[in-house]
Amino acid sequence: MIRVPQVRVVDEDGQQLGVMPTYQALGMAQERGLDLVEVAPMASPPVVRFLDFGQYKYELTKREKEAKRKQRSVEFKEVRLTPKIGTGDFDTKVHRAIEFLEDGDRIKVTVRFRGRELTHPEIGRNLLAKFGDAVKDHGTIDRAPALEGKSMFMTLASVHKPRVHEHRNPAAGEGGDKPAKAPATPTPTAPAAEAAAGE
Repeated sequence: MIRVPQVRVVDEDGQQLGVMPTYQALGMAQERGLDLVEVAPMASPPVVRFLDFGQYKYELTKREKEAKRKQRSVEFKEVRLTPKIGTGDFDTKVHRAIEFLEDGDRIKVTVRFRGRELTHPEIGRNLLAKFGDAVKDHGTIDRAPALEGKSMFMTLASVHKPRVHEHRNPAAGEGGDKPAKAPATPTPTAPAAEAAAGE
């Protein structure tokens, strides 16, 4: 319900009808078989429009769905390496990482140490540097290699724009590459609208 005494009125065709008392605007909307909908409540005075509220809600929902369909959050993928990784496996991991980066995703590249391997962290650092160099045309190092517990990791940011994938399966990738939790992306919210018809 619109509680302010005066409103700025826009008709169903988008024409400005000026400022008038709220009861007068309500009467005009009812004569046309339409609702009086507040479309800019923070304006002074608030802006209202003659609309079919049901149709308005439908259009709003449709626009939201379309925006969600086009929106794609950047995902965080993980690529795991070992200090003793073979050349073929390393190249496969690089190829997979390039695919992720081309999709616009960020990557966490992790080297896991086992047992005495931890006494030679420079092996992991060199491996990550080699990996970063191999994908440099597609991603930049976002966080330099850091040792945490029995793992050393770095993060890479894509230089590509995110691709839109409608029905993309976020299941684990091949060879132990799996998506980590993606940061939440805010969903655009529709402007608040208030119907005051039938008063």
